[in-house]
Order: sequence, then structure tokens, then C-alpha cells
Amino acid sequence: MRPQGIIFDKDGTLFDFEATWSGAMERLLARLAPDDDGHAARALGFDPIRKEFHPDSIAIAGTARDTGRALSPVVGRSVEDIVEIMDQIATATTMVPVVDLLACFKALRRLCPLAVVTNDSEVPANRHISQAGLTDFVTCVIGFDSGHGVKPDPDPLLACADMMGVDPARVLMVGDSLHDLHAGRAAGMGTVGVLTGIAETPELQPFADVVLPNIGHLKAWIESVPAN
Repeated sequence: MRPQGIIFDKDGTLFDFEATWSGAMERLLARLAPDDDGHAARALGFDPIRKEFHPDSIAIAGTARDTGRALSPVVGRSVEDIVEIMDQIATATTMVPVVDLLACFKALRRLCPLAVVTNDSEVPANRHISQAGLTDFVTCVIGFDSGHGVKPDPDPLLACADMMGVDPARVLMVGDSLHDLHAGRAAGMGTVGVLTGIAETPELQPFADVVLPNIGHLKAWIESVPAN
């Protein structure tokens, strides 16, 4: 059945993860650990020489609070201080879209309501959606601190479906990580993996109805699905 609602992850799904966040990670480490010999970067699973995230980096699918917990004992700052600094850096970060997001969302919005559920904080997430010109095309933007739980738990997706007024069974969860797909499956939703994050097809495929190169292929795939 074709979906009656689509929920997108943000980082790695709407915005290229490496291209956007490797620079932001460098700025975070420079601010929190300017004289560090690499301990902070290793705690986050980030290679500062190659400017790449390791596949198991806490920064990929974890929340800002998760990152803060990993960094706190290394840099000697409280989790709350680190999260505040991360949110400042994230809000000021210029995002790198994976496709022409405005054209993509205009086309998809003609099919059904759209929304975003991210493990990023809500304030910078809304800033990034606004920066991309997508605010008028989404029903809601839910972050890890919005009060609905955190992926891979299904609760934020279920809250989002409720806000869209759509049966979760008729919603697609689109994301680049296993957290996204596990959350979608747990919520009883269809799941679509995209290859614009760190994970590759063999990792995503067992938990996705389909794996696409990027969200620019989503409309054609939806229209290939029987209407009922």
C-alpha cells in the first residue's frame, strides 16, 4: 500500500552526514579539547586526520546527550555544558543537502503529509529545516528533547504519526541508520533505507522494505507501489 504519511530522519537522510558534520565535529573538539592528544576524538569515534566518522561513532545515531556523556569524563565538562555547546555549534552549522530538498519535498507533499524525527536537539533541527526552506512542508519536527523519547524506541515516531493524523501502519520511516529502521519496524511502519549516511546496503537491507541511493528516488518508488 502507498503511504499516507512519511517521516524522515534528518542527518544522513536529508543532509549529507560527513559533508555537514565533520567540520562541526572539528569545531566542537577545538572548543572543548584544544590541547587534547586525540582522546576526545577517539571517545566519539571520529578520525580528525581523515575527518571521518567511524561506523560505530556515537555521533551518528546518538543524541547530543549521548555525545555529552561520552565526552564529559574526557574533557572535564558537565554533560549539560557540552550539550549546550553542541547545540550552539549545530544551530550555526550550514547543512549540506543530499538532493534539491525543496523540489523533493514539494513533490512528496503532494502525495501525503511529511514530518521529521531526529535524535538531534529540537532547536537546531528546526533551524536546519527552516534553512532548507522546508518548514511549510512538514507537519512537525521532533527532536530527542521534545518529550517523546528517542530512536530506536518507536514512541517519537508514533507521536509524529498522531500529529499527522495517520495510522502508523500507513506511514513510512525513511532513514540512513539502523536506529531509524528499528524504530520504524517497532512502530509498525514501513521502512526505507538511504545510502547518504555511513551505513551501507548490507547493513540496512535486512530491516528495510527497500534501500535507495537517496531520498530523490523516493517518489518514483512510492508511485511504483500498488495504491491499495
